[in-house]
Amino acid sequence: MTIRDINGQFFRGVMVTTEKNIRIYYTKAPVLIFGLLFPLFMFLSFYLGREVNLHSFFPGLLAMSLFFTASSVGPLITPWEKQAGTYERLLSFPVSINTIILGDIAAGMIFGIIINMVVLIVGLIFFDYNINILFLFFGILLASFCFSSLGVLLASPSVRSPSHIMMFSSLIRFPLIFISGIFIALENLQGSARVLAYFSPITYLVDIFNFSFKGECHISPIIDFTALSIFSVIFISLSNRFHKRNLIKGL
Repeated sequence: MTIRDINGQFFRGVMVTTEKNIRIYYTKAPVLIFGLLFPLFMFLSFYLGREVNLHSFFPGLLAMSLFFTASSVGPLITPWEKQAGTYERLLSFPVSINTIILGDIAAGMIFGIIINMVVLIVGLIFFDYNINILFLFFGILLASFCFSSLGVLLASPSVRSPSHIMMFSSLIRFPLIFISGIFIALENLQGSARVLAYFSPITYLVDIFNFSFKGECHISPIIDFTALSIFSVIFISLSNRFHKRNLIKGL
């Protein structure tokens, strides 16, 4: 078998895994609740009763929407399949753990992009922005990949109950939201709060969106894209390591 055939088989495996995830998991209740309803309720709880300039807040809302949607599919797939007994059958096919991980990431990434496009279109109907299309496009693409990789990483604990994983993922995702520059602008954070903000990948996406919509950034677009790339590599590497370790321990 040539290298070309091996690569072709690998990409076919990723595509088949992605298609399977899209057909099965996009309509699952936990995905809809944690991916769509949670960011909506968080926005309403922050907005209602307060004098918030939606024109300035929309980039942060878009970043929060992308974070929740792209990271909501990955935590569900592996524990759900372990509980149903289909994870072992999937591994019996000519696919590697890398193929499965990339298929899971692609499914979450596509879900995040689709929902985010809807939010973006609705926002552009009500608000007038002079958008930098190039930065916005690559920001959405890279961030959805990064956040989906985080979602797959959150599914790595060796448990068979989806509810346990979704609870665990909430304990990780919510702090990342609150320490980022969504609800409080990065320039208004001081001391340790600002230091913590740099440990959240959402902070860099908010900065990219602020630059794309308003031409304002408080870090640097180059640093933003570099940071999201580094986070993506870290999340994928840890996902690969933990999932393989679980296989050695017997799923």
